Amino acid sequence: MLHSVHRLVANVMRALTLAFMGVLLACQASAQTPAPQLVNDFANGPGNGVYAFASWTPKNLSELFKGNSGGATVNILGHLFMPPGDGGKVPAVVLLHGSGGIYSAELDYWPKQFNAAGMAVFVLDMFGPRGVQDTSENQSLVPFTADVVDSFAALKLLATHPRIDAKRIAVMGFSRGGIAVIRDNVTRIIQAQHLPDGLQYAAIIPVYAGGCAGVFRLVVKPGVFSKAPMLFIHGTADTYCPLSACVDYADKISKAGTPVQFVKIDGAHHKFDSDDQILRHLRFAVRTKPDCPLEVDIDTLTAYDSSTGERLQGKAYTDMLKSCSTTGAIVEGNARARDQAATAAVGFLKTTFGL
Repeated sequence: MLHSVHRLVANVMRALTLAFMGVLLACQASAQTPAPQLVNDFANGPGNGVYAFASWTPKNLSELFKGNSGGATVNILGHLFMPPGDGGKVPAVVLLHGSGGIYSAELDYWPKQFNAAGMAVFVLDMFGPRGVQDTSENQSLVPFTADVVDSFAALKLLATHPRIDAKRIAVMGFSRGGIAVIRDNVTRIIQAQHLPDGLQYAAIIPVYAGGCAGVFRLVVKPGVFSKAPMLFIHGTADTYCPLSACVDYADKISKAGTPVQFVKIDGAHHKFDSDDQILRHLRFAVRTKPDCPLEVDIDTLTAYDSSTGERLQGKAYTDMLKSCSTTGAIVEGNARARDQAATAAVGFLKTTFGL
């Protein structure tokens, strides 16, 4: 009996010790992570750190075009990684996460690749400040148009940094972030931002991008997209955002006058740049079928069935949305594919920026 009591006491003490160590480690981690600094500009040339800056949350494109008439704002977080040195101005890359929110490769792998090539990196956290962790099963938690205005707020902020060349800022988006960066190159959306001194993104990199099919796909005509060059990077085994839709979309954008390159990574699944090398099935992830014929005219915000030319409204529109939507996808990190993508992205920006 006494032995049992001693064993019970020992177990309790062990549990309390582990709990205390967990609290201690959490406190140490918190102490090592500085609180974000709220900024209106980067005029004082800040270095590496986490910065909060104002954006807003339009519910749709119509509201985005009207502007922030209500005046409500939200402070988005950006992780700034400056390359070594204090010489002349350097290019920069803004990174936009996907439906799973900001992830470790964006805060480690990608900044290292671009910093080594002499480029600054600004990684946005667009979900956390809005109280959201993940939108893969419910994309309405954060409007897609919020991603777009966040990216332009980041562009305006970076352009004020004395070490960053405002004419050489690129944007790179992953999955849902790919939807935003494609929109970042749409002429009407750029004009709606009322950016100073002709400011716009100088290069666009959608990586395993969403938005190549369905309600985010635009009717492509000359002038819909700007002349800023685009590099699509996509895995051939992607089931979340299938390759075929993006190949077709990129081809149409190219034929309409925008310089477009496309890199296909053989055998790579969705989110191939993740540190998680385990193949995972996302049973409830909502995705768009690659053969969805839905397209939207950006000038009128009117939806069409591209296969028939029919205008979609009311029940016909909602029926199309339902028929185009399905669930289930695979994600898998792949170190080889990630390195291949990094080589392509860095090479593309070096050529574009004349490095």
